[in-house]
Amino acid sequence: MSDSDYHQQIEAWRGERDRFFREHYASPLSDEAIEQFTGLDYFEVDESLVYAARFRAADLGRIAIDSSTGAVSDYRVAGIVEVPFSDGVASLIALLGEEGEAYIPFRDRTCGAESYGGGRYLSIESDEEGSCVVDFNRAINPYCAYDPEFSCPLPPPQNWLNRSISAGEKDYRSHEEPDVG
Repeated sequence: MSDSDYHQQIEAWRGERDRFFREHYASPLSDEAIEQFTGLDYFEVDESLVYAARFRAADLGRIAIDSSTGAVSDYRVAGIVEVPFSDGVASLIALLGEEGEAYIPFRDRTCGAESYGGGRYLSIESDEEGSCVVDFNRAINPYCAYDPEFSCPLPPPQNWLNRSISAGEKDYRSHEEPDVG
């Protein structure tokens, strides 16, 4: 795939996400926020943040994970994803979502500054041999980034990356006028 094809593919995916937030009944945005919604904010596409990774399915059962609302819940572990960063391999825990999809909740140095403070999520799919693509350009905010009423699992400490991942969705900033009192 050429660079321009990849960029077009990411832009089309972003357009679908914006359309979902603007039009879908399950959008996490309030009606008021939807009226003012002009699209999500993203980092520039960075092809160097796409990795050929290894997924090791593991029957690790369930692990207790803190949530954005302060509760602790048990989540099913899908396995471990080994991401080959230039300075070494990071072994990240992948969880199973409500519909059986595998995803990596992660935190990085952009969290709380440029991206959502609670971390972001990245869906993954692997083939039968365990190969998968980890494309941080597709990193998304959990629903609790848009509405604090949602309870979202926070990344487990093993998934805290000591690096900046300047790709994917940035922190959501509603377009409400600040209260200047």
